[in-house]
Amino acid sequence: MHRAPSRGRKSAPRLSDASSRLITATSDVAFVVDDEGVIADVTLGEGIEPKPGWKKLVGKPCLEVVATDTRTKIEPLLREAREGRTKRSRELNVEVEGLGEIPLRVSGVLLDDERHVVLLGRDLRPMSALQQRLVTTQQAVDREYGRLRQADTRYRVLFHVAGEGVLVVDATTRRVLEANPMAATILGESAQALQGQPVDDLVDGKSRPALHALVAAVEAGARPSDVQIAFVGQKDRPVTLSASLFRQSSTALVLFRFSHTASVAPASPRAARMLAVLDAMPDGIVVTGEDRRILATNDAFCELIQQGNENQLLGQPLDRWLGRPNVDLNIILANVREHGSVRAFSTIVRSDFGSSQEALVTAVSALDGKTPCFGFTVRPVSSRMGATTATAMPRSLDQLRELVGRVPLKELVRESADLIERLCIEAALDVSGNNRASAAQLLGLSRQGLYSKLRRHNLGDGDAENDVS
Repeated sequence: MHRAPSRGRKSAPRLSDASSRLITATSDVAFVVDDEGVIADVTLGEGIEPKPGWKKLVGKPCLEVVATDTRTKIEPLLREAREGRTKRSRELNVEVEGLGEIPLRVSGVLLDDERHVVLLGRDLRPMSALQQRLVTTQQAVDREYGRLRQADTRYRVLFHVAGEGVLVVDATTRRVLEANPMAATILGESAQALQGQPVDDLVDGKSRPALHALVAAVEAGARPSDVQIAFVGQKDRPVTLSASLFRQSSTALVLFRFSHTASVAPASPRAARMLAVLDAMPDGIVVTGEDRRILATNDAFCELIQQGNENQLLGQPLDRWLGRPNVDLNIILANVREHGSVRAFSTIVRSDFGSSQEALVTAVSALDGKTPCFGFTVRPVSSRMGATTATAMPRSLDQLRELVGRVPLKELVRESADLIERLCIEAALDVSGNNRASAAQLLGLSRQGLYSKLRRHNLGDGDAENDVS
């Protein structure tokens, strides 16, 4: 207990040992304040570290020891205590040298007839630390909840876009908990209708022993091979069924995966050889549906467009990589639908990384069962091959007409001009009896100009020594 100097004022009453113990038990710190608002004594509880800064508060006015933003609370607190109203407490920040601002919840009690007041303060630092830990914990919970929500979203996306049927079944009750859209399609029911059904009721009676053996093996911790079963009403369409056991919230669940791939007849030796050859071809091969979306490719096409494997391309539009958007593929498919095939169509192939190269495309149409599909071979053209192709011209108007729809208009115009020039030179030579001097006059060219064009179009040797005077 510390006392302030008298300074000509009445000394503050001394607290008895019993009073000090009582105050210490009911508060963390107590201030005795005289009738002028000056701190006359400070008593510390066991939970407060006895720093010298507390002693230095004795003799200072209350308004000087509290933080600026809490000074307006001191006068009402002292006034209410002197009026006998001690029910309301207030939160004050007391500035203590060496400790900084100490948050206290303070209530006032009138001590004697000389209007001395005891301010009983409860240290709020433990509560602040607890609140901070609560906020930190809440933030950690929010982050963990966000991660769980993202994981659940990824699971839901994979569950719905999976290309095979998936059923999640309770291992105890053998009832369906969840079914993905593909499972609903294969079973011919909605996903909601499948929930709650016993999995045995979905399987044909003759296939149930195989199902039970598969589940028993999985529950025993084995890794059984896939089995062939048939669902109710689908005896002619067996499926390949696999099962996996996992736990969630202390509940054992069985994950069933199935598809109709096992019911597809094995390919004939000839078909198998053809598929092997197509997969190994150095030219890119693509099969699309009528909607232009890719159904199958070989490794050469994946390498051509700089993609890792076929799975990254399935379902994607071919326009994304082949030809000028909404131009070249329209021309190719229009000719395929009309003539059945297109040969050596000049176009470009792009990759997702911005690179492109010239290519020749051959396309055909075929039937995939009852549904038309289109097959494309894509042969990249090297710079040397491209130069040879660019200089090769049609030798007649009929050949030029065949290029319409296969070659861009800009190239057609350039090649048409070359064709007309060639035909005019041949006609002039024919009229002049192969007299190149006369032919040059007919065409309005100098002899050197005619010789240059003869060499360009490979008409004779373009040599002046062969000129007929």
